Amino acid sequence: MTEVEKKQNGEIYDARDPEIRSQYNRGKDWAKTYNSLPATDAQAKDMILRLFLGSVGKNVRINQPFSVDYGYNITVGDNSFINMNCTLLDAGPISIGSNTLLGPDVKVYTSQHPLNGAERFWEEPDGTMAVKTWTSPVTIGSYTWIGGGTVILPGVSIGDNVVIGAGSVVTESIPDNAIACGNPCKIKKWNPPLMERKQESDA
Repeated sequence: MTEVEKKQNGEIYDARDPEIRSQYNRGKDWAKTYNSLPATDAQAKDMILRLFLGSVGKNVRINQPFSVDYGYNITVGDNSFINMNCTLLDAGPISIGSNTLLGPDVKVYTSQHPLNGAERFWEEPDGTMAVKTWTSPVTIGSYTWIGGGTVILPGVSIGDNVVIGAGSVVTESIPDNAIACGNPCKIKKWNPPLMERKQESDA
Protein backbone atom coordinates (compact mmCIF):
# COMPACT_ATOMS: atom_id res chain seq x y z
CA MET A 1 0.00 0.00 0.00
CA THR A 2 1.34 3.43 -0.94
CA GLU A 3 1.63 6.29 1.54
CA VAL A 4 -1.13 8.11 -0.38
CA GLU A 5 -3.41 5.08 0.00
CA LYS A 6 -2.62 4.91 3.71
CA LYS A 7 -3.50 8.59 4.05
CA GLN A 8 -6.80 8.13 2.26
CA ASN A 9 -7.66 5.01 4.30
CA GLY A 10 -7.08 6.64 7.68
CA GLU A 11 -3.89 4.70 8.45
CA ILE A 12 -0.66 6.18 9.80
CA TYR A 13 1.30 7.53 6.85
CA ASP A 14 4.60 9.27 6.16
CA ALA A 15 3.86 12.86 5.11
CA ARG A 16 7.40 13.13 3.67
CA ASP A 17 6.48 10.74 0.86
CA PRO A 18 7.34 12.40 -2.51
CA GLU A 19 3.88 11.88 -4.03
CA ILE A 20 2.16 13.25 -0.94
CA ARG A 21 4.46 16.27 -0.94
CA SER A 22 3.75 16.79 -4.65
CA GLN A 23 -0.02 16.66 -4.08
CA TYR A 24 0.30 19.02 -1.12
CA ASN A 25 2.32 21.52 -3.13
CA ARG A 26 -0.20 21.40 -5.97
CA GLY A 27 -2.96 22.16 -3.48
CA LYS A 28 -1.10 25.17 -2.13
CA ASP A 29 -0.35 26.44 -5.65
CA TRP A 30 -4.03 25.97 -6.60
CA ALA A 31 -5.18 27.99 -3.59
CA LYS A 32 -2.71 30.75 -4.45
CA THR A 33 -4.07 30.88 -8.00
CA TYR A 34 -7.68 30.90 -6.80
CA ASN A 35 -7.06 33.65 -4.27
CA SER A 36 -5.30 35.81 -6.85
CA LEU A 37 -8.29 35.89 -9.22
CA PRO A 38 -10.36 39.08 -9.39
CA ALA A 39 -13.28 38.85 -6.98
CA THR A 40 -15.60 39.82 -9.83
CA ASP A 41 -14.49 36.98 -12.15
CA ALA A 42 -17.09 34.42 -11.10
CA GLN A 43 -16.56 32.30 -14.22
CA ALA A 44 -12.81 31.85 -13.66
CA LYS A 45 -13.31 31.09 -9.96
CA ASP A 46 -15.95 28.47 -10.75
CA MET A 47 -13.69 26.85 -13.36
CA ILE A 48 -10.74 26.64 -10.94
CA LEU A 49 -12.95 25.16 -8.20
CA ARG A 50 -14.21 22.45 -10.55
CA LEU A 51 -10.69 21.59 -11.71
CA PHE A 52 -9.14 21.16 -8.30
CA LEU A 53 -11.79 20.28 -5.72
CA GLY A 54 -13.11 16.74 -5.51
CA SER A 55 -16.68 17.70 -6.39
CA VAL A 56 -18.55 21.00 -6.67
CA GLY A 57 -22.32 21.29 -7.05
CA LYS A 58 -24.36 23.96 -8.79
CA ASN A 59 -24.36 27.56 -7.65
CA VAL A 60 -21.48 27.15 -5.16
CA ARG A 61 -19.70 30.26 -3.92
CA ILE A 62 -16.38 30.30 -2.05
CA ASN A 63 -15.12 33.71 -1.03
CA GLN A 64 -11.44 34.57 -1.14
CA PRO A 65 -9.09 33.94 0.53
CA PHE A 66 -9.62 30.20 0.85
CA SER A 67 -7.02 27.76 2.22
CA VAL A 68 -6.67 24.01 1.67
CA ASP A 69 -4.02 21.30 1.99
CA TYR A 70 -4.82 19.22 -1.10
CA GLY A 71 -8.17 20.31 -2.53
CA TYR A 72 -9.15 16.98 -4.06
CA ASN A 73 -10.53 15.68 -0.75
CA ILE A 74 -13.19 18.41 -0.56
CA THR A 75 -16.73 17.97 -1.88
CA VAL A 76 -19.34 20.75 -1.78
CA GLY A 77 -23.05 20.35 -2.59
CA ASP A 78 -25.43 22.58 -4.54
CA ASN A 79 -26.08 26.16 -3.38
CA SER A 80 -23.54 26.06 -0.56
CA PHE A 81 -21.54 29.11 0.49
CA ILE A 82 -18.12 29.31 2.15
CA ASN A 83 -17.19 32.76 3.42
CA MET A 84 -13.78 34.43 3.49
CA ASN A 85 -10.73 33.13 5.39
CA CYS A 86 -12.00 29.58 5.73
CA THR A 87 -9.38 26.83 6.09
CA LEU A 88 -10.19 23.25 5.09
CA LEU A 89 -7.20 21.03 5.90
CA ASP A 90 -8.22 18.11 3.74
CA ALA A 91 -5.54 15.49 4.27
CA GLY A 92 -8.65 13.35 4.77
CA PRO A 93 -12.06 13.77 3.14
CA ILE A 94 -14.24 16.80 3.94
CA SER A 95 -17.82 16.60 2.71
CA ILE A 96 -20.16 19.61 2.76
CA GLY A 97 -23.80 19.07 1.84
CA SER A 98 -26.20 21.20 -0.18
CA ASN A 99 -27.64 24.55 0.91
CA THR A 100 -25.05 24.84 3.68
CA LEU A 101 -23.28 27.96 4.95
CA LEU A 102 -19.80 28.27 6.45
CA GLY A 103 -19.21 31.65 8.08
CA PRO A 104 -15.89 33.51 7.90
CA ASP A 105 -12.79 32.02 9.55
CA VAL A 106 -14.22 28.51 9.91
CA LYS A 107 -11.49 25.87 10.31
CA VAL A 108 -11.97 22.19 9.49
CA TYR A 109 -9.23 19.73 10.44
CA THR A 110 -8.83 16.06 9.44
CA SER A 111 -5.29 15.19 10.58
CA GLN A 112 -4.60 13.42 13.85
CA HIS A 113 -1.46 12.52 15.82
CA PRO A 114 -0.77 10.23 18.80
CA LEU A 115 -1.57 11.85 22.14
CA ASN A 116 1.52 10.41 23.80
CA GLY A 117 4.50 12.58 22.95
CA ALA A 118 6.92 9.64 22.78
CA GLU A 119 4.66 7.92 20.22
CA ARG A 120 4.11 11.02 18.10
CA PHE A 121 7.35 10.78 16.09
CA TRP A 122 9.41 8.39 14.04
CA GLU A 123 13.13 8.68 14.75
CA GLU A 124 15.42 7.98 11.84
CA PRO A 125 18.89 6.41 12.33
CA ASP A 126 20.47 9.85 11.86
CA GLY A 127 18.33 11.30 14.63
CA THR A 128 15.85 13.04 12.32
CA MET A 129 12.32 13.15 13.78
CA ALA A 130 9.17 12.84 11.66
CA VAL A 131 5.57 13.27 12.84
CA LYS A 132 3.18 10.30 12.68
CA THR A 133 -0.13 11.31 11.13
CA TRP A 134 -3.43 9.71 10.19
CA THR A 135 -6.70 11.21 9.01
CA SER A 136 -10.34 11.10 10.08
CA PRO A 137 -13.00 12.47 7.69
CA VAL A 138 -15.34 15.36 8.49
CA THR A 139 -18.91 15.47 7.21
CA ILE A 140 -21.21 18.52 7.30
CA GLY A 141 -24.80 17.93 6.24
CA SER A 142 -27.28 19.89 4.15
CA TYR A 143 -29.22 23.02 5.19
CA THR A 144 -26.63 23.55 7.95
CA TRP A 145 -25.08 26.83 9.12
CA ILE A 146 -21.62 26.86 10.70
CA GLY A 147 -21.08 30.18 12.48
CA GLY A 148 -17.97 32.29 11.95
CA GLY A 149 -14.79 31.31 13.76
CA THR A 150 -15.91 27.75 14.43
CA VAL A 151 -13.29 24.98 14.63
CA ILE A 152 -14.34 21.46 13.59
CA LEU A 153 -12.04 18.65 14.74
CA PRO A 154 -11.14 15.41 12.91
CA GLY A 155 -13.75 12.68 12.70
CA VAL A 156 -16.71 14.94 13.47
CA SER A 157 -20.00 14.52 11.64
CA ILE A 158 -22.51 17.40 11.70
CA GLY A 159 -26.01 16.53 10.55
CA ASP A 160 -28.65 18.21 8.39
CA ASN A 161 -30.51 21.38 9.44
CA VAL A 162 -27.94 22.15 12.17
CA VAL A 163 -26.81 25.55 13.48
CA ILE A 164 -23.39 25.80 15.12
CA GLY A 165 -22.90 29.06 17.02
CA ALA A 166 -20.01 31.37 16.16
CA GLY A 167 -16.71 30.61 17.85
CA SER A 168 -17.58 27.03 18.76
CA VAL A 169 -15.09 24.18 18.96
CA VAL A 170 -16.83 21.03 17.69
CA THR A 171 -15.15 18.03 19.29
CA GLU A 172 -17.96 15.48 18.92
CA SER A 173 -20.56 14.72 16.27
CA ILE A 174 -23.79 16.75 16.25
CA PRO A 175 -27.07 15.14 15.08
CA ASP A 176 -29.69 16.46 12.66
CA ASN A 177 -31.78 19.49 13.67
CA ALA A 178 -29.56 20.54 16.59
CA ILE A 179 -28.69 24.10 17.57
CA ALA A 180 -25.35 23.92 19.37
CA CYS A 181 -22.52 26.17 20.51
CA GLY A 182 -19.63 26.52 22.91
CA ASN A 183 -16.18 25.12 23.65
CA PRO A 184 -16.68 22.22 23.62
CA CYS A 185 -19.77 22.53 21.41
CA LYS A 186 -22.93 21.28 23.12
CA ILE A 187 -26.56 21.04 22.00
CA LYS A 188 -28.70 23.88 23.39
CA LYS A 189 -32.04 23.31 21.64
CA TRP A 190 -33.59 21.84 18.52
CA ASN A 191 -34.73 23.05 15.09
CA PRO A 192 -38.01 21.78 13.64
CA PRO A 193 -37.13 18.97 11.23
CA LEU A 194 -36.92 19.99 7.58
CA MET A 195 -39.96 17.90 6.57
CA GLU A 196 -42.12 19.63 9.20
CA ARG A 197 -41.00 23.02 7.92
CA LYS A 198 -41.86 22.05 4.35
CA GLN A 199 -45.32 20.87 5.41
CA GLU A 200 -45.93 24.14 7.27
CA SER A 201 -44.91 26.17 4.21
CA ASP A 202 -47.23 24.10 1.99
CA ALA A 203 -50.20 24.58 4.33
